[in-house]
Amino acid sequence: MDSDLASKGKDSMPICALCGRPIPPDVAQSRHHLVPKLRGGKGGQTVLLHQICHNQIHLELSEAELAHSFNTVASLRSHPALARFITWVGKRPPDFYAVTKGARRRRGRH
Repeated sequence: MDSDLASKGKDSMPICALCGRPIPPDVAQSRHHLVPKLRGGKGGQTVLLHQICHNQIHLELSEAELAHSFNTVASLRSHPALARFITWVGKRPPDFYAVTKGARRRRGRH
């Protein structure tokens, strides 16, 4: 059973695995494959995230980086740019959403 569902009570909301804020039912959310599907993670472990948190992960890291070095929640949280993002977004309400700025995949990254 996913950890975000295991602690979920009747009236509580799931918790974002990246930022630790609650995810209200009406807020954009998605499941993140800890190992990208294209890198062998099809059917592998997933975590529930706010959509803004999921977008930021894919803005900062390539599929190869995710597969090889950032395939756990702890390693994602330790990435310097994601750590800054977590601090920043943690000051926002759980239903906060903004368009993620920057290219989804940076050129020259594998």
